[in-house]
Amino acid sequence: MTDDAHADGSGRERPTGPHERRRERAVRRLDEGDAAGLVAFPSRNLQYLTGFAEEPGERHFFLVVPAASAPDSEPALLVPALYETQVREATGVTEIRTWSDGDDPVAATRELLADRGLDAGRLLVDDTMWARFTQDLCAAAPEATWGLASEALAGLRVRKDEAELAALREAAGVADAVVDDLRELGADAVGMTEAALADWIAERLADRGGRGVSFETVVAAGENGAKPHHGHANREIRGGEPVVLDFGTRVDGYPSDQTRTLVFGGEPSEAYAEVHEVVREAQAAGAEAVEPGVPASAVDRAAREVIEAAGYGDAFVHRTGHGVGLEVHEEPYLVAGNDRELEPGMVCSVEPGIYLDGRFGCRIEDLVVVTEDGCERLNRTDRGWA
Repeated sequence: MTDDAHADGSGRERPTGPHERRRERAVRRLDEGDAAGLVAFPSRNLQYLTGFAEEPGERHFFLVVPAASAPDSEPALLVPALYETQVREATGVTEIRTWSDGDDPVAATRELLADRGLDAGRLLVDDTMWARFTQDLCAAAPEATWGLASEALAGLRVRKDEAELAALREAAGVADAVVDDLRELGADAVGMTEAALADWIAERLADRGGRGVSFETVVAAGENGAKPHHGHANREIRGGEPVVLDFGTRVDGYPSDQTRTLVFGGEPSEAYAEVHEVVREAQAAGAEAVEPGVPASAVDRAAREVIEAAGYGDAFVHRTGHGVGLEVHEEPYLVAGNDRELEPGMVCSVEPGIYLDGRFGCRIEDLVVVTEDGCERLNRTDRGWA
């Protein structure tokens, strides 16, 4: 039997993919947590379970995943009729129910929940579901009690499967290629505005095979680099000054997130060169601390100790890193006080920084995958300023 097939009740093999396997694991989590079912709406959870990516909108759009103990345990989608064709093409969910403008979507929701035996019992709803839809779910299943879908899904999503890791590696490779492009741009960046260079980066990400940007690109020149989430503005880039460049793109819905602080068209000050070396050493120490069984806080401590020893402790104003998956920021968070142990398959950023108000900033960031005996860096470009 192949990895992408399993036997149904008749003994025949039927194809499966990563999304069906994730739904099956979610069903097991529902039973373990004594929940009757799960309801997701357009969100990263729905994308994780079906492969269908859509922004929330005004219309009712639900994925219902019953527990194995439900009278009918097959997942089902309730979608606006105008989505039917694309949903059928994009997902492996067998049952797709539709409702049309002019119909009562609450009545359609009530009927689906009742058919699945989910009109009572404990139901988990998407953590980010809009209030209007949670209210309508309560109206459709007034005898149900409620919890959050993260109870079943957080433990699954935090450890990436092979399909997710492949997409994350590819997205990281696209970001690396654009860092190389930036280094080749060199002195030609001098005189460009931060906004123009951000647009240039977005174009290169697309040319290299990415889809959009993971988040608002950070191009923070000179004193703007002291603002960790500056974004970009009309400030022109000057020769010899550090520029914080934090950007990424998506591949199959999965983002890259990488930071390099580069200097274009000249040599930086001695003060900056010193700070950059401290940050580079801190980033290396953080990455070296990543391995299974290590508390997330220990990675933060490893990076922070380097910066504190150099006398810049007060200038490192954020956590060392965060998990990355369909969300750019998700568990596990590499921060003081988080004793959650790292596990193989977790993907995290390691991104210490030093920010000197009114002068400059420096941050270096790679994504890493926790492996069975350490970690794999997803970003491989040089971490120097040139």
